[in-house]
Amino acid sequence: MTNLAAPSGTFRIGGELPVVRLGYGTMQLPGEGVWGPPKDHDAAIAVLRRAVEIGITFFDTADSYGPDVAEDLLREALHPYADDVVIATKAGLTRQGPGVWTPLGQPAYLRQEVEISLRRLGLERIDLFQLHRIDAAYPLADQVGELKALQDEGKIRHIGLSEVSVAQLKEAQQTADIVSVQNLYNLAHRDSEELLDHCSGEGIAFIPWFPLATGQLSKQDGPLAAAAKQHDATPSQLALAWLLQRSPVMLPIPGTSSLDHLDSNTAAASIQLTDDEFSALEQAA
Repeated sequence: MTNLAAPSGTFRIGGELPVVRLGYGTMQLPGEGVWGPPKDHDAAIAVLRRAVEIGITFFDTADSYGPDVAEDLLREALHPYADDVVIATKAGLTRQGPGVWTPLGQPAYLRQEVEISLRRLGLERIDLFQLHRIDAAYPLADQVGELKALQDEGKIRHIGLSEVSVAQLKEAQQTADIVSVQNLYNLAHRDSEELLDHCSGEGIAFIPWFPLATGQLSKQDGPLAAAAKQHDATPSQLALAWLLQRSPVMLPIPGTSSLDHLDSNTAAASIQLTDDEFSALEQAA
C-alpha cells in the first residue's frame, strides 16, 4: 500500500515522540451524535486498518466518543499496535445522550478515566493524554496536577490540553509540561490564531479539530472549489494542505468512516501550495 501520509512530514511530540503529521481522528466512527456503535462496525475497523497501511501513525480519540466506542474500535482494529503507532486520548467530558457533552474535571474522575482508557486501549502507558475541557468547577492546577501524578506513575507519557487560551496554557504549564493543545481551527474558523502562533514559537503540537468544518469547506460550490480544480484536487485536500503549511507544529486529524474519503484526505499530504495560493485560500475562506 502506498504511504500516502509520509509527505506531510514528521513532528516530535514533546521533542521526542515522532508522529507523521497528518493523522486520523476517530470522532466520526461512533453513531449519530457521536453516540453508540458505528452504523457499520466492519467498515469502521477497515478504515482504522487502512489508515495504518497508508502511513498514518497518529490516532486521536477520547473516552467520550461513543462513549467508549472509539477506544474499543481502536483496540479491536490495531492491537497489538505497531511500534510507530501513537494513540492520543482524552477525558474531561461526560455524555448524557447524542450530541450532549458536559465537562467534569474532578481529579478522581480523571484518574478513573485514565485507568479505564488504559484497559480499553490495551496499553500500559498512554502516549498523549489530553484534558478534554477545563472544568471551571475545579482549580486547573488540580485537574492538570492529577494528570501529572499519573505521568509520574508511568501511566501517561505526555500531557495535552483541549480548547484553551494562551493564558490557560501558561497557567497549566505551572503544574506540568504541556506538549500539545487541541482547539477548533480550520480555514474558516481561525479564532485560535494567537494560540497557534504561540505554540509554533514554543514547539508545542497544535491539533486542529474540525479541520474540514464537516463538509462546509469541501462543498463543490464552496470557497475552495475553484482552487481545487486548478490543483486537480478536492476542496478537502486543499483545506488540509493549507493547514499543513500554516505551521510546522500543526497535526491535522481529519476523521471519516469512508475508505475512499480516508485515502483522499491523506493524499493531501503531497499537495504543495505556493505562497500566493496559500494567501488566496486564506482570503477565499
